[in-house]
Amino acid sequence: MNRGTGAGLMSFGVVLGVMGAIMRFAVTVTTTGFNINVAGDILMVVGIGALLIGLILVIVGSSSRSTTEERIERTPGGEVRVADQYNRAP
Repeated sequence: MNRGTGAGLMSFGVVLGVMGAIMRFAVTVTTTGFNINVAGDILMVVGIGALLIGLILVIVGSSSRSTTEERIERTPGGEVRVADQYNRAP
């Protein structure tokens, strides 16, 4: 996973949290067998969890760096382009 995945998960968490807050605090309906306020609580908790996981992914994704080095090597058959990629932590 990368930074983009974390940002998307954070956005999804915010949307779930807002939907849960609306269901919890703005909707007043009395039903039997299903409590919409509890469903709102569940959505808020899941949204906060997704937001925190996305934030962790963004932080972890930004801490890794990669460097690509390209060079051309001469061989008996001609020239060959070689690309080396190095991953390093800051």
